[in-house]
Order: sequence, then C-alpha cells, then structure tokens
Amino acid sequence: MHKGKNYKAALGRFDRDHLYGPAEAVDLVKELASAKFDETVELAVRLGVDPRKADQIVRGTLSLPSGTGKTARVVVFAAGEPATEAREAGADVVGADDLVARVEGGFLDFDVAIASPDLMGQVGKLGRLLGPRGLMPNPKTGTVTTDVGRAVTEFKGGRVEYRTDKVGNIHVGVGKVSFDRAKLLANVHAVVEELVRAKPAAAKGRYLKAVTLSSTMGPGVRIDPARARESEEELAASA
Repeated sequence: MHKGKNYKAALGRFDRDHLYGPAEAVDLVKELASAKFDETVELAVRLGVDPRKADQIVRGTLSLPSGTGKTARVVVFAAGEPATEAREAGADVVGADDLVARVEGGFLDFDVAIASPDLMGQVGKLGRLLGPRGLMPNPKTGTVTTDVGRAVTEFKGGRVEYRTDKVGNIHVGVGKVSFDRAKLLANVHAVVEELVRAKPAAAKGRYLKAVTLSSTMGPGVRIDPARARESEEELAASA
C-alpha cells in the first residue's frame, strides 16, 4: 500500500524498533498524527492463541472509560415491545423481516447489529454477509439479548467489540487523536486488562506477544508487552 510523504516523514521521528511504555506511545502517536481530520487511535494486540481452535478464540465487549470519540451507528433486529425499546434508546434503524431484506439487498452502513433472540431465526441467514464483517449478532458479545434498549445505550455510549482474527490479532479503536493523554491511556489500559481477563485456559506460553498503537494515517508505535498494563495511576505513583 502506498504511503504518503507525511507517513514517511513520521517514520524518521522515532525509533521503530524500540519498545515504549504506554504513555510514551500515546504521546508519540498524538505527536506523529498529521492528517487534517481527527484520526482514530487504534490498539493492535497479537495474542499467543490459536484461533483455529474454538477454545482459544478471544472475543467479547467492553465499555471504554473515555468513550470512543464517535457515536456508533446501531441497527436492531426486533419486533413489538423490544423494537419500541430500541427506538427509544436511540437505535439508528430498527426492523424485523423488512430489515433482514434490506441487509440482503446490500444495506451495511452500520457499526453494530443487535438482535432480540426471537429474531435470530431470520437474522441467521445473514451470516455470510455479516459474519466476515464482524457484524453478526452473538450472545457472547451482548448483541443477542432480551434487553435491546440497554444494549443500544451501551454501544452508543462507547461499548466496543473485540475478537481475534484468523492469526490471533485483535484491533480496537481506543479514541481520537484529539483526546488528551490521560483519556487515551485509560482506554488502552482498559482494553489490555480486558484481554488479560479473557485469556483462554487453553492458551499456553506468552500471551501478550506484541502490542502496537497507531493513528489512522500514522505509523505503528510498539509498546513493550511487559509494560502494556501500566495505568496512569501507576505512572503518577512512580514519578
């Protein structure tokens, strides 16, 4: 993929091979961001798991303490009272068979899909469309639920989903470049702590293998996995 001159210039402003602490990485990512828009900051973590084995897939959701910096576009597959609750909670699109047909027709302009359990029979046939995009509702991530109103509120308010890809990487947006250091660091810490909590019992050896922080248009800054769990409080105490 072609990289612009700003990206190439940023590469010369830091040591790409050095393993930084989380706070140093946050500062660097903010400093290196050069786009004219408010870039998203993404945390990428390589886990010591084999996602080809069902008992080593790492997935779930968490609420970022500082939010994501954007409002997720949420669709809900529901009918009757759950549909009313979803609309009242601020869902962008709510429907049943009509929404299923709309998605089959190519409508995929959303970030999160939530479904009430009674609609999963119809939603299930959308697996080939939603699955590869990470949009398929699933009870493990709280997106198949009887309390759709609460789920909509949480995902609108900064709840994010994570899942290992086919090689064991997890990518999570942790805010915007415009966030101050404390807010970004709090989100990074929350994601790392959540991944450690979700470590599969079957995973052996080193679990946090590589951790990288980057902005949308900027280079990746490597974080020392041994220091990845450092929080703002711990940094302040050691200062």
